[in-house]
Amino acid sequence: MESNDLNHMVNEMIRGIFADAVGASMKDPAMAAFFMRAAVAQKKAAAVRQRNEERGLHVPPVMTLSVTNRCNLRCAGCYSRLVPRERKPELSEEGLRNVLKQASELGISIVLVVGGEPLLRPEIFDITRDFPDMVFTLFTNGTLIDDAAIQKFKEQKHVIPILSMEGNEGVTDLRRGAGIYGRLMKDMAKLNENGLFFGTSLTVTKTNYDTVTGEDFIRRMREHGCKAFIFVEYNPVQEGTEGLVVTDEQREEILEKMATYRKAQPGVYIGFPGDEKAFGGCLSSGRGFIHVSASGDIEPCPFAPYSDCSILDTPLKEALNSRLFRALQENRDKLMESGGGCALWRKPEWVKSLMAVDEKPVFKS
Repeated sequence: MESNDLNHMVNEMIRGIFADAVGASMKDPAMAAFFMRAAVAQKKAAAVRQRNEERGLHVPPVMTLSVTNRCNLRCAGCYSRLVPRERKPELSEEGLRNVLKQASELGISIVLVVGGEPLLRPEIFDITRDFPDMVFTLFTNGTLIDDAAIQKFKEQKHVIPILSMEGNEGVTDLRRGAGIYGRLMKDMAKLNENGLFFGTSLTVTKTNYDTVTGEDFIRRMREHGCKAFIFVEYNPVQEGTEGLVVTDEQREEILEKMATYRKAQPGVYIGFPGDEKAFGGCLSSGRGFIHVSASGDIEPCPFAPYSDCSILDTPLKEALNSRLFRALQENRDKLMESGGGCALWRKPEWVKSLMAVDEKPVFKS
């Protein structure tokens, strides 16, 4: 019953996101038509996931795919740089294509392409081209968006650029480096001039909260052509930055503000991790999404570098039923109260202990 209720809630959330994207694109009939077609593809993928559910395999709709750990910036507090990981070779182009092929066949239909900086691997466009029924949101720092990249985005409407920033010029440049905010504004102008649907990913802290969730900032970004806003709560991966975590009151208010903006200013508004209480706990570990690291490890979340299997030697359908994933799903109540930030990140020894449980997958082939 829990899985069916969760599936319904997640599918409704996805339906709402694509309906919002259509609404935000009404002045561009071609883009609106694309999102309508994409919504149909999402519905078909949901049917595939439901068939897997009936066979004993819960498949999340979303995959976060790290295509590289490399980056040309050194942003303060960057989780990709600070989360401890064993140095391993990155997945090859063939390996990335294999991950997406398996994911598509299982019904995973939305892929968050992250890094590092994904555009350091420009061949990603050669891969995404082969999966037109999946929607890719590519999170980028913007410094590598050139004419060639814009042409690729124009050719592949299902690959949506998401520009990462922290708000106004001062706070963005403080974290990301001098001149980055100005570069992002130029990127937005070029993307807008080329009729592209794009968004921004905003790292929300206690200190920049009023700015990035404020009506003036949202209006200004919309004037630059931005149609999607992803509010990512800061996770204190860097020691001594715990004070930047948003308060419980701010967390609740984000949800209220997003609902207000959807009505007043058509666009896509997404909060991460979002309303976990409504979904019965953390959506990581395969409940709502999974993470595939740059080296192919199947992980609960980008903030949780723990894995008991790799895509290099384990089919994705088996990895979704790994000991670690099932243990985390069964203990999701322990992930509700983290004191701010990611509970998986804050409880490393407990997460590692779950991998020691000697059980076998129960997926019925």
